[in-house]
Amino acid sequence: MALSIFHNPRCSKSRKTLEIIESHDTEVEIILYLQDPPTVKELNSLLEKLGMRASDLVRKGESIIKELDIDLPNTSNDDLISIMIDYPILIERPIVFNEKSAIIGRPPENVKELI
Repeated sequence: MALSIFHNPRCSKSRKTLEIIESHDTEVEIILYLQDPPTVKELNSLLEKLGMRASDLVRKGESIIKELDIDLPNTSNDDLISIMIDYPILIERPIVFNEKSAIIGRPPENVKELI
C-alpha cells in the first residue's frame, strides 16, 4: 500500500522518516506541506486516522503561537484546524499516512508500523 508523507526537508526527523520509507522500497508520495498546506477535509481525515484532536497535532514550541496569541486549551478544534492551514509550520511533522492509517514520525522508527 502506497504511503504519503507530510515532509519538511529542513527537519531531521522528517528526513530520517523518509529515509526509512525509501530503504524499504515502499512507494511514497512526498507532500511539501509548508508550500502546499492540507485542506480542512485532508487535515480532518489525518486527525481521524491519528486518533487525535487538533491541539495534539500543534507544534507548541513554534513562535507563531505567541505571535498570534493562541490560547491552545481554549481554542476550538475547528479554529485550530483553520490556523494550521493558514500557518502549516504549526503542524507536527512528519506525518506518514495511507488510506487507512497515519502515524507521526517521532521517533522516525514509528513509520515501520505502516510499512
